[in-house]
Amino acid sequence: MSATSIASALINQQYRLAARPVGLPVDSDWRFTTEPVREPGDGEVLVKTIYLSLDPAMRGWMNEGKSYIRPVAIDEVMRAGGIGKVLASKSEKFAVGDFVSGGLGVQSYWTGAADDKDAALIKVDPVMAPLPKYLNALGMPGMTAYFGLTEVGQPKAGETVVVSGAAGAVGQTVGQVAKHLGCRVVGIAGGAEKCAFVVDELGFDACIDYKNGSVRDGLKEHCPKGVDVYFDNVGGEILDTVLTRINLKARIVICGAISQYNNTTAVKGPANYLSLLVNRARMEGIVVFDYADRYHKGVKAMAQWMQEGTFKTREDIVVGLERFPEALLMLFTGGNFGKLILQVADEN
Repeated sequence: MSATSIASALINQQYRLAARPVGLPVDSDWRFTTEPVREPGDGEVLVKTIYLSLDPAMRGWMNEGKSYIRPVAIDEVMRAGGIGKVLASKSEKFAVGDFVSGGLGVQSYWTGAADDKDAALIKVDPVMAPLPKYLNALGMPGMTAYFGLTEVGQPKAGETVVVSGAAGAVGQTVGQVAKHLGCRVVGIAGGAEKCAFVVDELGFDACIDYKNGSVRDGLKEHCPKGVDVYFDNVGGEILDTVLTRINLKARIVICGAISQYNNTTAVKGPANYLSLLVNRARMEGIVVFDYADRYHKGVKAMAQWMQEGTFKTREDIVVGLERFPEALLMLFTGGNFGKLILQVADEN
């Protein structure tokens, strides 16, 4: 079947941003649309979306204002990274049947230039790892964790690393990378099941259940020598509490603040920031795109650990594009267990 006939037979389903949310996104913040799939032109490809990555960062992209990346415009297809299969190609870069990773958006199909800078499509190998892994440890969350820890946190063997959101996509990778580097690793997660997974499956030394106990007491028990590196995914009270336990020259990696993303009032900053002064410590942010030219190094390291059986990942897959609005909310209620992925189509 020609590219023209393939495209003409397909209808694209899309979720577009209808309004900027106040607090948690609601159904009226989205507009579900359909349109014919267009034929790829010279240098373009048509990609069928298979999996989409649902990430806390998406909430920030919906807000107006200056950030590390431009906000999603009103009536624009919602930004999302994904994995897809090339159905038609008029580019030498990708062949029909190739699996690709990139910024596909929350839609059934993506058509555009094979070298589009925003989509940043790259070929992925389903033989090296199952496709969902390329949205987890071998994708943006994994690269965030790997470079945030190694480049910003700079852990040394024997140091204590604490990571919040430990059972999530970034947290589970941070902890395992730290263990491979010879560190003592303590996670913070919500619920006994998640904490058991972090310790028993991922190999963390301990995990503090913030939903059923005191984070302060947990840090005293499991970090008797203090905290050398804190990888923060949640912000708020947990960040404040960890700041009371940091060591001299500690490094605090600010990756996210999911506890604050849906606030309808001002974001709560760290009240205990003077601990940075007393301990001559450093707090620094991580934006994964800064390390794009080195992603291949992180992928190589973690793929090797996976093949050796010393690195595990967990994905929480929700099936159906129509479930996007409700699935996204799982990130902010703790409803997902592992990397949250939306399956849009089968892999065939």
